[in-house]
Amino acid sequence: MVLDPGAQALARPQNSKQASMTKPLRKEAETKSSDRNGIRGHSSVSTPQPEAPLRTISQTSGALGCGLKVNRASAAAPSLVSNRQCSWMRRSESSFSVNSTGSNHSRARIRNATSLPHIARHIPQEPPPVKSPCLLVALRPMNVDKEKEVFFKSNYTYNPQFEYSEPLSTNIMSKYSEASDRFIEQAVRIMKSVVKMYGSYENFEVATGGAMLSKSKIWTCIRSYMRKEGCSGEVVVRLSDDLLSQAVMMVENCRPTLTINLAGARQHWLEGMLRHEIGTHYIRGVNNSHQPWHSAAGRKLYSLKPANPTEEGLASLNSVLYRKYPFLWRASLLYYTVFQASWMPFCQLFQDIAKFVEDPNTRWEYCVRAKRGQTDTALPGCFSKDQVYLDGVLMLLRYRKTIDFKMLVALGKVSFEDVEHLKKSAILQRTRIPHFMRDQGRYLEQLHHITAVNGLTDEELLKLIPK
Repeated sequence: MVLDPGAQALARPQNSKQASMTKPLRKEAETKSSDRNGIRGHSSVSTPQPEAPLRTISQTSGALGCGLKVNRASAAAPSLVSNRQCSWMRRSESSFSVNSTGSNHSRARIRNATSLPHIARHIPQEPPPVKSPCLLVALRPMNVDKEKEVFFKSNYTYNPQFEYSEPLSTNIMSKYSEASDRFIEQAVRIMKSVVKMYGSYENFEVATGGAMLSKSKIWTCIRSYMRKEGCSGEVVVRLSDDLLSQAVMMVENCRPTLTINLAGARQHWLEGMLRHEIGTHYIRGVNNSHQPWHSAAGRKLYSLKPANPTEEGLASLNSVLYRKYPFLWRASLLYYTVFQASWMPFCQLFQDIAKFVEDPNTRWEYCVRAKRGQTDTALPGCFSKDQVYLDGVLMLLRYRKTIDFKMLVALGKVSFEDVEHLKKSAILQRTRIPHFMRDQGRYLEQLHHITAVNGLTDEELLKLIPK
């Protein structure tokens, strides 16, 4: 059984005799699963777990079929794979895949348990309802590769004309149509600091990211990190060569699935990416599933603010922890590119960001992200969601001395502003804390270091974000 063509199977016994032999062990496995894959308290340290063997089924030009095999105990854990519990995880908005133009979009959709495929009686006079695609699918231009070729042949003077497989939601496009310039000065200053120190972004990438990793090295790093967080076997992992960003975390077939971009898997950056996707998005999602506000109705009942920009701000900070020079380059460039896209056509935007990024392919990717959702990119306009990263980072740095970060993670997908009033209602017995946040004193020291390296001061942050 495979998640999708080219992905690794989650191995399950197919022989009926073998299946019958496992029945007496199932109850015991369910009991033990909470010890091996369950949620641990604040003070606990993850116990090393047996490595899950890797098995490659196939490798394609798109998603390279690889995954982490799940043992019977973890597969039985109801809090992680039960159909009733899978809806807690939503795609992290840290990335967007635009380079795949295949027609099989169904595997990129995010479904809850009630929308999983099922066999139903066919009624000819009542055609099945058309399901709306997830945001990822709806905003991916169908003709992105074709338009890229035309754009490059025009010597970067042509404004792409994008086509989409589904009508775009007016509400979504309206919500993310306005760009902010609130932190534009800080974004530009951070990028100029990087260029001044390294000469160019490309030099910065090589100097701080290290060498590109082979697939075997990537798998070794992934398995090591999963052991640190005590979640071996809980997340399906795939490698891809057509992802726009470094990684994307989503639910596919009711399984948490992490897809990693091979092109962005560098020696010193890979663990930061895993802290972003697993240590932040996944663990906060697991913790959220145990809280009384895990549903939309629960969030309304407790009057919760949106999880973003806290969610992506925290993930962005965690991705640069422990770097000697933890520049907030990506968050800054995304913020800047979106703002410029709001009043520039595509080809002008492409030329404008050349002062920060030399590589034409990288510039193309950033411009597509900023212009996604548009048909005629000659018109001014942007998709402003990517500004959430720097927005969230600066908010958290502004209040870093007063935030209880361990509690922020334990409460799940909540804003830092809601932490205090949710403490008394929280269920904390089974919560997890990522290994790098258990020592809150050391974690705070890292946040101070990030603040200083990026040329930020408490006085400036207080002025930018007054109480």
